[in-house]
Amino acid sequence: MKKRIAAALAAAMLSVGVAHSADLVEPQPAPLQDAPEITVQQSSGWYLRGDTGYSFNRIRGAEYFQGSNSNLVDFSHTDLKDSFILGGGVGYQINNYLRTDLTFDYLGKSDFKGGTSGYCGTVACTSDDRANMKAYTLMANAYVDLGTYGYFTPYVGAGIGGSYVKWSKLHNTICDDPSVPGCYTTDHDGKSKWRLSYAFMAGTSIDITCNLKADIGYRYRRILGGDMFGYEENGGPGRDKGFASHEARIGARYTFGGCQTPVAYEPPPALPVYK
Repeated sequence: MKKRIAAALAAAMLSVGVAHSADLVEPQPAPLQDAPEITVQQSSGWYLRGDTGYSFNRIRGAEYFQGSNSNLVDFSHTDLKDSFILGGGVGYQINNYLRTDLTFDYLGKSDFKGGTSGYCGTVACTSDDRANMKAYTLMANAYVDLGTYGYFTPYVGAGIGGSYVKWSKLHNTICDDPSVPGCYTTDHDGKSKWRLSYAFMAGTSIDITCNLKADIGYRYRRILGGDMFGYEENGGPGRDKGFASHEARIGARYTFGGCQTPVAYEPPPALPVYK
């Protein structure tokens, strides 16, 4: 009898233990602690830019009509001095790799010095020619960003547009005319006109804040040839053969809505624990 009672008690205790081991225990949620903020990019893509720099200018030569409209000759030598650049524009960041902008910039006064050789009557003589040039350029540009490395994003780009080239009067001075003692100067009216221009760029942008980037780069710009000065005293008109400029540039870009904003922290769901 005692053996039967003991066996029954053992079976009851065993069934109770198995039942408790199969119960599902729902853990209590842990108290919220300070968690790192999760950020997402909230950017419209629109930006404003401003640039300044220095342009190393090269004129590709000049030519003029000497004496008649059938005698077109080249200047014997030409030189165009370097000048500064100021510019600005508006653009749009399409994605992480492609952006585009529209820019307008001013090429400051660049002094021109040249010379011609010909005949004063039947005697050979030479001239010293002085003028200056300014240019305003409106250009549409596209850039490929080559990936971001820390704070730096290198890029390459190209642009096409128009340049309004404005020449001052050309002062043509002759000092070796045997028929006229001393030196005399003839002034030719300067010409102004829009011309086709294009450019190639390379550089890097540097993150300063979430909205602001510095931009350091190089631009090669080519302006096609056009009218330079008018007819006066049996000489002219003349035209330049265009310019090439190698530009060292520094600037900044401000992106609207470019800052990252935090989102509400949500703890991960607790997993069930079996005991």
